[in-house]
Amino acid sequence: MPFVCQQANGAVLLSLYVQPRAARNQIVGLHDGALKLAITAPPVDGQANAAVVAFLADTLSLAKKDIVIRHGQSSRRKQVVVHGLTAAVIRERLALG
Repeated sequence: MPFVCQQANGAVLLSLYVQPRAARNQIVGLHDGALKLAITAPPVDGQANAAVVAFLADTLSLAKKDIVIRHGQSSRRKQVVVHGLTAAVIRERLALG
């Protein structure tokens, strides 16, 4: 499965692999079919999840309300739904062609 998938309802599904407690917030690349994000926040009390949403919102120039973690709230592997952009625009803004 590609890490960016356009859904019929217009939303886009992102597959992520998150590395918490990193030195800085950044896109690392691809990891096992998912987009790998390094996030500085620890995986405690939802801090890493909130940081993932904030980082993606900033990177994609969206509001945080447009990004929802659908699966993987307590896992490194996450599925995130993005509203308001197409898969092509998301790939472009993530600089992944």
